[in-house]
Amino acid sequence: MLRLIVRRLLQLIPTLFGLTVLLFLWIHRLPGGPASALLGERATEADRRQIEAALGLDEPVWVQYSRWIERLFQLDLGTSVQTGQPVWEEFTTRFPATVELALTAILIAVLIGIPLGYFAARRRGSWLDVTAVSGSLIGVCIPVFFLAFLLRSVFAVNLGWLPSVGRQSTGIDATEVTGFFVLDGLLTGEWDASWDAVQHLALPGIALASIPLALIVRITRASVLEVLGEDYVRTAESKGLRQRVVRGRHVMRNALLPVVTTVGLATGSLLSGAVLTESVFAFGGIGSFIQTAIDGRDYPVLMGFILFIALTYVLINLVVDLAYSVIDPRVRVN
Repeated sequence: MLRLIVRRLLQLIPTLFGLTVLLFLWIHRLPGGPASALLGERATEADRRQIEAALGLDEPVWVQYSRWIERLFQLDLGTSVQTGQPVWEEFTTRFPATVELALTAILIAVLIGIPLGYFAARRRGSWLDVTAVSGSLIGVCIPVFFLAFLLRSVFAVNLGWLPSVGRQSTGIDATEVTGFFVLDGLLTGEWDASWDAVQHLALPGIALASIPLALIVRITRASVLEVLGEDYVRTAESKGLRQRVVRGRHVMRNALLPVVTTVGLATGSLLSGAVLTESVFAFGGIGSFIQTAIDGRDYPVLMGFILFIALTYVLINLVVDLAYSVIDPRVRVN
């Protein structure tokens, strides 16, 4: 296992290097620039050159890239053009909300999707199977932002069961430790603050979980159906093994490989896809900050955000590879 981890980590180095090159060149090829965003259309050429000199944008691209890489090793993502604050501080303030929301969504999708897909496959053609397949199709087709508006309108505004905006109620006196409000409440023993944060996560978490939930249900169902038709499953059943052993050791373990891949890809996409959901529920994550950065052509913020999402995908890929080796030992041999 250790050799597999080391080999996978070494393979990440050229991937990350190529990623930084492509990201840097792409961002600097975008039309306009920070100078135009800050000064407006009526700015003179002299003003624009002065701003570019102050931001270091008048130097050759390779010089800008080398300095950017050097700062990355120091966890320095630069300074936001819009706010004047270090990008790293801006991200550490806002990213816990986005990560907490994404983890809530993937947890909902996994806890519901895998069992539902499994039982739908075991009862193929039943009402449960038809409902699961139909529901997964609806989940893929409905846009996340529309579902978010619908959930907020019904359960928050009309019924008043759950909060409609924010991460925590204003009247809650909570101690912030990590920036993850649910975890902070558990660490400090402030159970009311933790429960309040869970209530605020419910609606945006369900909205964001809709697409990965639908995908996990369909992939799990298809994978279980394929495994159920294998000879080794029929042999195990003919030997009189208990159904619990057959389902756990022979069916689910072999059906989980494609499901793990789907969960890994969905987790990475949720971090970038949470922007719209955060906007609907005013969740206070990275969404509004990125929107402002796009409008203002804030290069340091955009590069930091895209690099973070890409790095997340790479690390999730590593976790998926390790999960493969645990589920199927033959992967370690290959």
